[in-house]
Amino acid sequence: MTTIFRVIQAFVLLLVLFSPGLTKSRTFTDLLSVPDGFKIELFADGIPNARTMVMGDQGTLFIGSRTSGTVTALKNGKRFIIARNLNMPNGLAFYKKALYIAAVDRILRLDNIEQNLNRPPRAVIIRDDLPKESHHGWRFIAFGPDKRLYISIGAPCNVCLRRGYAQIRSMKADGSDEKVVAEGVRNSVGFAWHPLTQILWFSDNGRDWLGDDSPPDELNRVARSADGRAPHFGFPYCHGGSTPDPDFKRFPCSAFTPPALKLGAHVAPLGIAFYTGKQFPSVYENQLFVAEHGSWNRSKKTGYRVAVAQIKDGKVLGYKTFVSGWLQ
Repeated sequence: MTTIFRVIQAFVLLLVLFSPGLTKSRTFTDLLSVPDGFKIELFADGIPNARTMVMGDQGTLFIGSRTSGTVTALKNGKRFIIARNLNMPNGLAFYKKALYIAAVDRILRLDNIEQNLNRPPRAVIIRDDLPKESHHGWRFIAFGPDKRLYISIGAPCNVCLRRGYAQIRSMKADGSDEKVVAEGVRNSVGFAWHPLTQILWFSDNGRDWLGDDSPPDELNRVARSADGRAPHFGFPYCHGGSTPDPDFKRFPCSAFTPPALKLGAHVAPLGIAFYTGKQFPSVYENQLFVAEHGSWNRSKKTGYRVAVAQIKDGKVLGYKTFVSGWLQ
């Protein structure tokens, strides 16, 4: 079983276990739909508010949470709580035998963690100066092909203009040499690098309270300009590449980098992952899976699925459902 399949499978299964109304005669697998040839099996259950997941080098699945304050590790059927009492430890990244944990205002590192699941080491503080606001403060982190640690800094509001927010940043593994990678990013909780081009892609949650169908959430591609400046994706002036904000009118939408794909309004895209395994059919090779959390700011619910984006030469050629059924 490939790593990416295990992570996607874990995402599918850990979240669905909290669906209400399930009985012994009707299990969660009865509620979910997958393409022909695929099936969903139980990986683990009882993980409070399972959110971001990463796989260690030795097959340990690490699970962050937005609400429980804990980080959990699963290995060989055993469960370990390796961190407690953290402020939204949503972001996880594994690098050089260490687990990096991003809480709201700090980044921690647990060294040689897979050898010490029973007795986790004392956390090393990488950064403790991140913004402290909890609104869109649940961080997402990942190491890029350049061996730098990337982190999202969401806007502390529905719509506002605050210096140093609405960004994706990168830094060295020790927290130094911080740089802005992308601006005008309201709330990204997932990014990944194309396995062939090494270009960064990320999901972004659009603003609320502009109606059921506006603005679209986004899937974006980061390409630096010739002068090396970080691209700006519009927030708070423009949403979804073509929807001007009614309160922030300083710049037109044409001044910003448009999204690679406009998703549905309020589908709330979170984690994304390029498929690089060999278990799925070849049509999925190097294609991008997107986890849509689902809407709250909409009269008729939408999202609640895993979809796959067909990408070729930096462009999205198609977007279709891969797993659905959570809304039930």
